[in-house]
Amino acid sequence: MKFDQGRALVIGVANYQEVNKLPEAVLNDARDIANVLRSPDLCGYPENSVTVLLDDKATLAGIRKALAELAADAKPHDTVAIFFSGHGARFGLGDSATSALIPYDCRRNDALATTLGESELSNALAAIKASRLLVVVDACHAGGVATLKSDSPENFVEGFDEKSLQRLSQGTGRVVLASSRASETSLVLRGERNSVFTKAVLDGLRGGAPAETDGTIRIFTLFNHIAEKVRQAVPGRQHPIFKATDLEDDFPIALSLGGRKSPGRIMPAPENARDLEQVMADLYPAGPTDQDIWLRAGGDLSRLKLGGTGRAAWFAALRTLSQGGGGSIISKRSLIEAALVEFPNHKRLSELIGEAI
Repeated sequence: MKFDQGRALVIGVANYQEVNKLPEAVLNDARDIANVLRSPDLCGYPENSVTVLLDDKATLAGIRKALAELAADAKPHDTVAIFFSGHGARFGLGDSATSALIPYDCRRNDALATTLGESELSNALAAIKASRLLVVVDACHAGGVATLKSDSPENFVEGFDEKSLQRLSQGTGRVVLASSRASETSLVLRGERNSVFTKAVLDGLRGGAPAETDGTIRIFTLFNHIAEKVRQAVPGRQHPIFKATDLEDDFPIALSLGGRKSPGRIMPAPENARDLEQVMADLYPAGPTDQDIWLRAGGDLSRLKLGGTGRAAWFAALRTLSQGGGGSIISKRSLIEAALVEFPNHKRLSELIGEAI
């Protein structure tokens, strides 16, 4: 099987020309992400649809060219994934602060002109017409901080600002994931091949994250898996970030074959499950805590893993509910009934209560 609509650009830079080096794990992360995406036994991206730029291939010109080729090749029905592992930079202070990705050939005496700035990157993403776009930024690595600030006349510091991530997430169907908060570092544990963050991503793509009945792994499922794995590996030290502003669908990222060469017959996901998630996210956009809807339906909030966007929280909560969790009393029916108290004329809610088991 193939995930024929998948397109990916994977960038890893560790051995910079003028900027201080990063651990070898940075390159391992990029190589392993690319290999997992194009594996026919895992994610199923077509071989020629995954572009990899490592070290001296990831120049500013090289990255610009690869982004332009994505924009030219990607179709509206495609899923595009962009993965960057390397240095990031923050320029300026306060409301005027902006961020940039640092390519291999960044010049410290002219950093502002030789980095891929937030504005340019945002324009490049907007030119990609795919309806599903995932951008993963791993640009705040431990051990890569001091040299940048002291050697740059623009006085930039390592990392990628969360406001910049939010601005990059602007656009329908666009999701931005970051390995850590701006105040944290992306950790690599002693003796590990990959960073903590990318190890969690790889584990999810290799089958660790639950697959949908249509044989795919979706964005909320993957992020929830990543966040939990990072939490377990380095409790309280690193928190992956999820940003989206106009996400209408919990879209598929890749096939989820988990190494199975013969996945068997794939069944479509139940429509009513998707509908309930959509309806609840529309009516209670802050998530299951909104207006105490989960509690009023008989649920127990302590049984849920709350975090991320309201839609992400609903996705995780309804998955927990379908597995028999979320509280001893709550059910899909009681949840719909609680919502109907406030929205008695909501047509789809009334239909869903007849479909609820």
